[in-house]
Amino acid sequence: MTTESSTTAVGDEVLVRHESRVAVITINRPHARNAVTRAVSERIAAALDELDRRDDLSVGVLTGAGGTFCAGMDLKGFLRGERPGIEGRGFAGVTEAPPKKPLIAAVEGYALAGGCEAVLACDLVVAARTARFGVPEVQRGLVAAAGALLRLPHRVPEQVAMELVLTGDMITAARGYEIGLVNRLTEEGGALDEALALAARIAANGPLAVLAGKRVIREHGQWPEAERFARQREIVEPVIASRDAAEGARAFAEKRLPNWQGR
Repeated sequence: MTTESSTTAVGDEVLVRHESRVAVITINRPHARNAVTRAVSERIAAALDELDRRDDLSVGVLTGAGGTFCAGMDLKGFLRGERPGIEGRGFAGVTEAPPKKPLIAAVEGYALAGGCEAVLACDLVVAARTARFGVPEVQRGLVAAAGALLRLPHRVPEQVAMELVLTGDMITAARGYEIGLVNRLTEEGGALDEALALAARIAANGPLAVLAGKRVIREHGQWPEAERFARQREIVEPVIASRDAAEGARAFAEKRLPNWQGR
C-alpha cells in the first residue's frame, strides 16, 4: 500500500505533508523560534489524530521550520493569559496524549522547555549535532510540568534528569546521544532526512506489529510484574493470528516484499 505525496498548510503555522505512509508535521513559526501557541497545539493535535485514523499512514515525524525545533511556549501569549496546552492533550497537543502510532522528533537547533517536552513525548529522536536540549523553566520561576519531570527519569539516568531539571542547563545533541536521549545524530541540516529514512524503515514493517510493539513498551511499566506476559499476550496474539502475519511468512517464503493490509 502506498500513499501519494501531499502537502497541506494547516493555517500558516503548522504544515502537514503525507508521503509514503509517513506524516510530516512541521511547526512553522521560525520568526518566534517555533514557540507554541494554543492554535499551534490544536493544529498539531488534529494532525496526530489524522495520523492515527488513517490506515495509509504508519509513522509521524514532528519537526520545526527554519533551523529550530521549538523554543517552548509563546511567552507573549502567556503574558496575555493564553495557555498553549490542550485539556487531555497537553503542550503542543502531544505531551499528555501521544499518538498510538510511532512518532519521531527531527531536531535542529533548540528544543527547549515545552519543545524539549514535546521531544520526550516522541518515541524516537533524530538530532543534528548542533542541536541543544533543555528544560530551563526553573530559570523563569516555572516548572517543567509538560512531561519532563515524568519522562526524563525514564529516558536518561535519574541523576542526569535531576540535574537538568534543577539547573535548567542545556545539553548538546552529542551528550543526548551518549545518555540515550537521542537515537541518531546527523550533521547540521540533516535531521529531517535521517528521520524520514528511519520512518521509512518502520513503515516498511507490518503495521499491526508496529502498533503492538509500541504499546507494550509504553504500557508494560504500569502492569504488575506477575501479569506482564499475560497482558502482553492480550495485545500480541491478535497480531500473530492476523492476515498480515500470514502474509509476512508467505512473502518471506516467496522472496518478495509483503503487501500489508493492516488486518
